[in-house]
Amino acid sequence: MELRQLRYFIEVAERQHVTEAAENLNVAQSAVSYQITKLEEELGVKLLERVGRNIKVTQIGHIFLQYVISALKTIDEAKEKVDEYLDPQAGTIKIGYPTSLARYWLPNVISAFRKDVPNVNFHLRQGSYAYLIDAVKNGEIDLAFLGPVPMKDPDLKSKILFMENIVALLPSHHPLADRKSLSLGDLRNDPFVLFPKGYVLRGIAVGACREAGFEPNIASEGEDMDALKGLVSAGIGVSLLPESTFYDSIPRFTVKVAIETPKATRSVGIIIPKHREIAPSEKNFYQFLIEFFDRLDRYK
Repeated sequence: MELRQLRYFIEVAERQHVTEAAENLNVAQSAVSYQITKLEEELGVKLLERVGRNIKVTQIGHIFLQYVISALKTIDEAKEKVDEYLDPQAGTIKIGYPTSLARYWLPNVISAFRKDVPNVNFHLRQGSYAYLIDAVKNGEIDLAFLGPVPMKDPDLKSKILFMENIVALLPSHHPLADRKSLSLGDLRNDPFVLFPKGYVLRGIAVGACREAGFEPNIASEGEDMDALKGLVSAGIGVSLLPESTFYDSIPRFTVKVAIETPKATRSVGIIIPKHREIAPSEKNFYQFLIEFFDRLDRYK
């Protein structure tokens, strides 16, 4: 069984046409047919069958196809890792991130890193808190930014890069909009707009309200940061969000106000797998992040 036979099989199975597959592979149609026939003879089953001018994948062919796609994906990823070891200044780093870090911190750190290492590529994947943790564990991504940082997971190596405050976002016509700071208890009678149940930032917001002595009245929910800011802009309610999400701008018709008591914060950092070695390019980026935020902390 040869790799080219498996690649030919995938191409024909997906296109359901030998001629089109051969043209895309830039090889002769007879070569494709011959290699697939050899593959079927070795396996002792028919993977493909002709239906008129087209090709249909047999039932066992569909099962074999899924395993072949997975196997070749693993082989291609393995080759990428070998290339990265040969040249740590190149390669592709697969990074996961939540929506709350997408607009400010992620672009800034990647831009700063690429000034020193311009040949490294980044593959970015946004996802939920739980998805990012699972994706790092199963190798779908190499590392992930998270806030808050899970410090007790036995399968992860976690590093806190900085702590940030949670602030109140109020409609500009709110009675407390002219305040520089407020007590969270001052908002006990306001409707809140928060993330849905299961989102970490909702848990932080609800926990802060409970510490202030009340259960928030959640009037609306939004699944991303821009949706929540838009709801506040529309006067639907108030929200509690990480301060860094306002570094670039504050939405129209809203006001950001610091929370004096109780202080609500979250840790922000990076996670990598504890039981799987990461490639040199990923180690370089991981170390860069630690040094980058250490410098920021020293110059505060």
